[in-house]
Amino acid sequence: MRNIHTDTIERAVYELCGQACLHLTDACTRAMQDAAAQEESGSAARFALDTLLQNADTAAAERMAVCQDTGYAVVLAEIGQDVHIEGKPLAAAVDCAVAKAYADFRFRKSVCDPLTRENTADNTPAALHTEIVPGDKIRLTFLPKGFGSENMSRLYMLTPAKGVAGVVDAIVETVRLAGSKPCPPVICGVGIGGTFDTCAFLAKKALTRELGSHNARADVAAIEAEALEKINALGIGAQGFGGKVTALGVLCELAPTHIAGLPVAVNIQCHCMRCAKTEI
Repeated sequence: MRNIHTDTIERAVYELCGQACLHLTDACTRAMQDAAAQEESGSAARFALDTLLQNADTAAAERMAVCQDTGYAVVLAEIGQDVHIEGKPLAAAVDCAVAKAYADFRFRKSVCDPLTRENTADNTPAALHTEIVPGDKIRLTFLPKGFGSENMSRLYMLTPAKGVAGVVDAIVETVRLAGSKPCPPVICGVGIGGTFDTCAFLAKKALTRELGSHNARADVAAIEAEALEKINALGIGAQGFGGKVTALGVLCELAPTHIAGLPVAVNIQCHCMRCAKTEI
C-alpha cells in the first residue's frame, strides 16, 4: 500500500490547470497545421486556421489563456487500488487546486447555478471522474471544456438494428447540426455502448486520447475513419467558412451494452484542444 497526500494531488492539479489552459496540445497544433496546408492559399478557411495558430503561439508566449472560455474543469483520476489517499477529501483537494489556479492565472470563472445563474466565483466544483485501476499510482488528466462545443453534443439511444451505419450517421449528424457554432474544425469524442450515463462518460474520456490516435479494435477504428471522412465532406470548414477540413479527428471508445440497445454519445470539442496529464 502506498500513501499519497492530497497536498500532492492538489499541487499536480494546479499545475495541470495552468498547462492546459495556456497551450494547445502538441497533437492539436500539428493537426491544425496539416489542416491549414490542405486549404487554398487566400481562402477564408486558410486565413481562419492561420489566425488560430498565431493566436495559440501568442497565448503561449504571453502566458495568456489560449481561449477566453477556460471552460468547466473536468478532472479524470485513475487511482491505483494499492493507493491510500491521506488528507482532505479528494474532491475538496481538486476544487481547491482549480479555484487557486483560476484565480492566480486570471482565467475566466464560468461555473454557475443552473437555475439562478449565480456564479460560484471560483470555477468550482470541478467535474471529477474517478476510476480504480491496478497499481500504486494516480494518473490525473485535466480537460478544460468550453461550452460553445459542449452545447453541441448529443446522445442517441439507437436500436441495435441501426448497427455500424447508425453509429456513423449519428456522429456525422451531430456535426452537421452544429454547423459553425462549436468553432470548427472540431474533434469528436464518441462513446459507443454501455448505458445512458456510461456512454456519455466514454465520449468525454475519448477526448483525452491523443489526437491522431486510433482505437485498438479494427472495427472501431474503421468507424473513426469513416465518420471523419464524411464529416469533412460536409464542407462546413474552419469557423464555418467552408473548406476541406471540418473535423480534425474522431476518437471512439466502446463498452458492452444491453441486447436491446445501442447508445451513442458524441461529445464535441472545438479546435482549441487543451488537455494535460501527469502521474503521481
